[in-house]
Amino acid sequence: MRVVVQDAPFDFGQEADAFATGHTVSGAIVTFTGVVRDVAGGLKAMEIEHYPGMTEAALTEIAGQAVTRWSLEDALVIHRYGTLAPGEMIMMVATAARHRKDAFEAAEYLMDYLKSRAPFWKREVTADGAEWVAARAVDEDALNRW
Repeated sequence: MRVVVQDAPFDFGQEADAFATGHTVSGAIVTFTGVVRDVAGGLKAMEIEHYPGMTEAALTEIAGQAVTRWSLEDALVIHRYGTLAPGEMIMMVATAARHRKDAFEAAEYLMDYLKSRAPFWKREVTADGAEWVAARAVDEDALNRW
């Protein structure tokens, strides 16, 4: 299991290839990458802040819970911080399990956690200024299903 919080971009292909290598027990590997999106058409940047140490510990704990709950062979969580432009990759989740259902469910669980509870603070920067991103009920509902 690997958890990484970094400001630098990551190479999805390289990370996915490295994750997939050597998993001889798993019949399924699921990957997901989140991208900064410009929903309203005026986003200049997304600023993401976190508390070093606390964030890594929280992500490691939730990834460990996913590994145990779905009997994963392995899990990967990468999340960026800093100033990201629309279209840049913000995060990646990968799971390896004996069966695809477990790999998919564990990946969804991790994605739902990252979207609603992970200790990151996001601010959208537009031509009109900057505004903190508020929690959304739909994200909480997605996490509550687990």
